[in-house]
Amino acid sequence: MDSRLAAEDVVFLIVPFPLQSHLNQLLRLSTLISSRGFSVHYATTVLHCRQVELRHDTPINTTCPIIFHQLLTPPFLSPPPEPSISSVKFLDHLKPTFEASQTLREPVAALLRELSSTTTRTGTGTRRLVIVHDSLMNYAVQDAASLPNAESYSFNCGSVFCTFCFTCQFTGRPFPVELEPESIPTLDNCFNIEILKLFGNEDEFDLNRHGKLFNTCRAMEGTYLDLLVETMSAEKVQKEKLWAIAPLFPVITENDYDKPHPTLEWLDKQPPNSVIYVSFGSTTLMSREQINELAIGLEESKQRFLWVLRDADRVDIFNAESTILQLPEGFEERVKGVGKVTRDWAPQLGILRHPSVGGFMSHCGWNSCLESLTMGVPLATWPMHSDQPHNALLITHILKVGVQVMGWGERDQLVTSSAIKKSIENLMASSEGHEIRTRAEELGRAIRQSVEGDHHGELNSFLAYATR
Repeated sequence: MDSRLAAEDVVFLIVPFPLQSHLNQLLRLSTLISSRGFSVHYATTVLHCRQVELRHDTPINTTCPIIFHQLLTPPFLSPPPEPSISSVKFLDHLKPTFEASQTLREPVAALLRELSSTTTRTGTGTRRLVIVHDSLMNYAVQDAASLPNAESYSFNCGSVFCTFCFTCQFTGRPFPVELEPESIPTLDNCFNIEILKLFGNEDEFDLNRHGKLFNTCRAMEGTYLDLLVETMSAEKVQKEKLWAIAPLFPVITENDYDKPHPTLEWLDKQPPNSVIYVSFGSTTLMSREQINELAIGLEESKQRFLWVLRDADRVDIFNAESTILQLPEGFEERVKGVGKVTRDWAPQLGILRHPSVGGFMSHCGWNSCLESLTMGVPLATWPMHSDQPHNALLITHILKVGVQVMGWGERDQLVTSSAIKKSIENLMASSEGHEIRTRAEELGRAIRQSVEGDHHGELNSFLAYATR
């Protein structure tokens, strides 16, 4: 615990959006705040509390444990994942998640009132209740504004580059990367109508008056954080403080936090930097035809690979049969010894930390990008929806720490095995790939150095301000 930040009469309430990548990021933040001796409460739906506790991948402080609050919601459906009927590949079956988030105002308000007047573990009353909420949960936490001892801070799960690009779209500024018009990501071609409606609703209840936290670090995105500030009015800059507080996970290279797992045991037997890790997150659904092309591309590349092949999450991950995604006949036998396919939930942070991993083929969810680059692992980018196309551009065109599997202009086309093979060979077995890996390793060192030991400067700055 940092004694400079200890404040026994300050209570933190964390309110995530109920989607896996959002849940996990704010649980990681909760563990960091708790490790500094603060009382931390984490509140989400009954179902998603259970999910995040099952899948958490960082140690939770036992001296000052996080208190989980399971918020009741009306029953909601959990349909099987199916390809979106729109041109955007965001899965329509997640709509019940968005609807569930909009039912949480009343239980969150009751919890706010309870925590704002509670007696702390030292016997004093709550001097300040600090609410850190996902930027998609403005509606749910709006009643914080009525409490005299409460302050709210929004948490942005995506990249600052993505936020800046959308700001350019709204303000008429030129897009910061030179591309053909059809290759430029926009709100309309990155998100489906349901989530755009959610954005609109949340904007109406943006009552944040104290500051914004960004899940990024200045070593990666300092330029775009500064540019984003330039787009804000002088009044807003005065009223809203900004902090770039990532990475929120342990950055050590030893496997101190990695539990035994078959994927890690397999990696132990592979040479350094020889394996490309292939995973597309929890909200990606590929057609059988696309899976076949990916399998052929991996096999023909002749590179070692670890492929996490899973169906997209349902809203309720506990009461649903997952579809077993089929591979070409004989594929696993032919690649035995060179490649490994796992259909289970895999310890991604431990995999990316492993010295045998030399590349990551990814959908470019921001959490995956942060984890990969913090560990110095370059990416092969294959964005699907949401902020992913912007993150891919940041990696390939600006930071130059990755190769492109698919450009956003080809998003409606089948990605062929030859294109997949070429991108893998570029990343894993070429002079260009070596240069990219060198840049990724240098960036990883810079990111890790920014948070080593107790020198997590911007997080400490936020905590000092919030508990002042």
